[in-house]
Amino acid sequence: MSSSKTAPVFPKPLPSPLPEDLLASINAHLSTLGPEDILQWGLEYLPNLYQTTAFGLTGLVAIDMLSKMTDSPPPLIFLDTLYHFQETYELVEEVKKRYGYVDAKHGDGKVSGKRIYIYRPEGCETPADFEEKYGEQLWEKDDATYDFAVKVEPARRAYEHFDVKSVITGRRASQGADRANLQPLEIDSTGLFKLNPLFAWTFPFVEWYVSGNNVPRNKLLDQGYKSIGDWHSTVKVKEGEGERDGRWKGKEKTECGLHVDYYALKAKAKTEPISACA
Repeated sequence: MSSSKTAPVFPKPLPSPLPEDLLASINAHLSTLGPEDILQWGLEYLPNLYQTTAFGLTGLVAIDMLSKMTDSPPPLIFLDTLYHFQETYELVEEVKKRYGYVDAKHGDGKVSGKRIYIYRPEGCETPADFEEKYGEQLWEKDDATYDFAVKVEPARRAYEHFDVKSVITGRRASQGADRANLQPLEIDSTGLFKLNPLFAWTFPFVEWYVSGNNVPRNKLLDQGYKSIGDWHSTVKVKEGEGERDGRWKGKEKTECGLHVDYYALKAKAKTEPISACA
């Protein structure tokens, strides 16, 4: 780990666009640090930082670490697809209670302290709303449109509402597929900084931290699940399978849309609904 005397000096906050050579220098530095130090670096250097989370294990570890570092951690953005498992919704409430997060809405100036913003598909509050708008089982009929409607569009709406420039993610290189070469800091096609503080940790190490620090966790993890998304596209993993093999079983897909090229997915998705929500 670099000491404060030898740590390189970077501009505060980081400029955008960020020169490639500066990004490479930052990642070379962050790669020598542990997750807590990466998070601390992010708090100091990243502009308008939020944490986007689906309350997976890695995201929960980051929430717990941040709770011990600051009384004012980056606000949480939870993308409620409307199709999460009931156990996931129960976990969200447990996290709020444990760490003191308060529900907040865009434009609500009365809320202070630890805030969580919940974003859903535009114009929809329930699965019935969504199915009236897009039809039933959209995830089977048009995967790209589903991903855009439940994750990508709500995320971009949140980012625009709060002028988000940087987010903390729960991605790790050991999850494989498109994440295998993950760096501590990335910049997506829209210019958004993405900080991956646990990029180098393995699943057993994450479990070790969660157990040792009594971090709230999804009850489904005790039933054979490892990576948990929507109920209709998440299954238990078998012995010998990878951590994310239970996601989108049988499909040539490894990401939900948040971590693929925004403009490419938007072009592929049918952004006009079948009919308006009631």
